[in-house]
Amino acid sequence: MTQRVFSGMQPTSDSLQLGNYLGALMQWVALQDGREAIYCVVDLHALTLAPDPAVLTRRSRLTAAQFLAAGVDPAKSMLFVQSHVHEHAELAWLLSTFTGMGEAGRMTQFKDKSAQVGETGTNVGLFTYPVLMAADILLYDTNLVPVGEDQRQHLELSRDLAQRLNARLGDGTAVVPEPHIVKETAKIFDLQEPTKKMSKSFSSPRGIIEILEDPRVVAKNIKAAATDSDSVIAFDPQNKAGISNLLTIYSALTGRGIPEIVGEYEGKMYGHLKGDLAEIVVEALGPVRERTLEWMESPEQLDAVLAEGAAKASAIAQGTLSRIYDRVGLLPPKRG
Repeated sequence: MTQRVFSGMQPTSDSLQLGNYLGALMQWVALQDGREAIYCVVDLHALTLAPDPAVLTRRSRLTAAQFLAAGVDPAKSMLFVQSHVHEHAELAWLLSTFTGMGEAGRMTQFKDKSAQVGETGTNVGLFTYPVLMAADILLYDTNLVPVGEDQRQHLELSRDLAQRLNARLGDGTAVVPEPHIVKETAKIFDLQEPTKKMSKSFSSPRGIIEILEDPRVVAKNIKAAATDSDSVIAFDPQNKAGISNLLTIYSALTGRGIPEIVGEYEGKMYGHLKGDLAEIVVEALGPVRERTLEWMESPEQLDAVLAEGAAKASAIAQGTLSRIYDRVGLLPPKRG
């Protein structure tokens, strides 16, 4: 039986960053072959940050365009915007009635984000964010979820809820999803604070590598990346976080093993590694940047791809939601 894959990403900035590209998009593209892949711009999740409406609209298209530019193929995958498939919100409500308050309150990301925005900036949507994420996954009877380490806890909630549905409503009510985590590229760190994850929301302009950034700025940021006072190129995340981060990026983009790269730079200075890595990153991201801009010049074509993906996704979502509604005892609507 063909495995079904689901994953999504928020449209919270104009440009995705290198961590998204290496840790998510490259994996999405690889998972398209031999599996039924469903990828989504999760714009409903983005509402928890109270975005400007016009900005959200633009970023939703930009995010989808970057998915396509990175290699997500509409002929192989369903690509759509979350709000275009209303069953996501409907299943989220049902799942919220199966989720305990303490269970939701233990989510690490809620604690972190609510601490950052304060009580006045914390909304109920931020609290129930993991439940909507569970709905995203369970709605498609997903077998496999490519997910970063920081989202593993949310996936565990999805698994718990699927098992709870099956226990209460009967086996086969929901598929229990499995994680797909690529450890080598699961986490790319901030160039200036290499003990912190590279983040669209919290990295400084000099600490992040954005896909749509001017290549000259990308190269400059890499060459200015923080390292230690030593000059030995070695992979040691504990004691040499900065240089280890650069080696991880180098390995991920070239497919070469880190020991091989370290051996090549034996006796050389950090500047040699940074200069070569800057060229590698610019060369890798350049085509993605160009294809993204091409998609944005044809919004009608982009919207057509998203509409086709939403129609295919809706067909699956309707079946899943109907099955769960029937088992939970909701009265089916009269048709015709």
